[in-house]
Amino acid sequence: WLVYSKPVPANSRELWTLFLQCSCVTAVIGSLFYNWMFASLEYSWHFSVGMATSFCLLLLLTLFLVHPARCVFTLIMPMLGTKQGRKLLLSTCIMIAVVNLTPNIISNIKTILQVIKCICKNSSESLLNSTALLNTGSREFGDVIQENVHSIVIYKPMNGPFRFSMLNNSSLIYQQMHLAGEKIRKDFMDIEALVKDSVSVGNKLVAGFSMLYLCFESTYYLKNYLTNIRFDNFYITKKLERLAVDRKAAHLLVGSSKNLIRPTGLKLSREEMLLCLVQAMLLTVALLLLLLLVAMDHFVFSLADTAVRKAAQFSVVLVTLGIKYSVGAASLCSPAPWGSHGQGWYHHHLNFSSAHCGISPPTPPNPSVLLILGLLFCILYTTVLLQTYAHRLSRNIAGSFFESWEEKRALYLYKKLSRKH
Repeated sequence: WLVYSKPVPANSRELWTLFLQCSCVTAVIGSLFYNWMFASLEYSWHFSVGMATSFCLLLLLTLFLVHPARCVFTLIMPMLGTKQGRKLLLSTCIMIAVVNLTPNIISNIKTILQVIKCICKNSSESLLNSTALLNTGSREFGDVIQENVHSIVIYKPMNGPFRFSMLNNSSLIYQQMHLAGEKIRKDFMDIEALVKDSVSVGNKLVAGFSMLYLCFESTYYLKNYLTNIRFDNFYITKKLERLAVDRKAAHLLVGSSKNLIRPTGLKLSREEMLLCLVQAMLLTVALLLLLLLVAMDHFVFSLADTAVRKAAQFSVVLVTLGIKYSVGAASLCSPAPWGSHGQGWYHHHLNFSSAHCGISPPTPPNPSVLLILGLLFCILYTTVLLQTYAHRLSRNIAGSFFESWEEKRALYLYKKLSRKH
């Protein structure tokens, strides 16, 4: 660490040590950068490799040659545990949830629509077939008339039974149902693609903005540290303790313990605790929204599974058609009227489902997605608690890179405490 934080290496051994350190850091960060672009942001493989390689070369030269840039880069590490780091992790959670849960929800909705389509198709087909009952009834009705008009001389009906024109154009209905199903499927595919594209673009913008803001925040912190001697200067550091002991004023640090904080201590001030509470509440709101999406996934799956099981259990409905008829006639040649009465019962089975329907099985929710989201949110809640200590670590990192300036800051704080005493 002394070699890494030193402005200029003292000899060739420290020079090669620094180069090896920068190379190792660059290799680790480059691999993480590639995995982040390819797996999380869903860029292409070639683009991710090219960007990761260029980033590694630029980072290696910057870390090895520029001392303040090395300090800024090192400050980014603890700042990943603060607000900006949580934004990166939260955008990753949203991307994982949308990419994995949304297609599953849409797939189960498609299954429900397939069940409805199958029921409509089979019931309409069975209903059209039931019109054959009327055809059977009309034939029997024609036979009765043929048997009873033999006494009529002037008029004889044509040979053969009456004909009933049955609606048999079922292909038109099937065609209309197919077109409606295709339109619904296309609409769902468009919605799915729109959601994926919108979330992907939004996630890339948030991730890029968060990375740039991390660099800006660490640069801004270092700039204030080097230009404002009062900035973030309320810690009891080792240099301040040594200075107080050398001047025989250790009682100043004891009497001011309420206002000063040890950077290596676990004590949190009232302002730090309030900030952690606010950040935890905001994170809980985001967690509830993601849990709502997870609950929707389970609800739609349960609905689709119930629809498929109930459709397979539909019983056959018995349809009974009763026809009552009364036939009578009279003529001039045969004034005696004749008549006939009758009643016929015809039965038909109405089917609502069929084994030939192409219904895709419902897709159950992926438990690994919920596990990954749970782990990421555990990390997010941990960063809420650790953001204070990450800020203190940033103070120590800046002090180790600029030790001469850290001595001036300790002297300023010592004089300030002396005046108050």
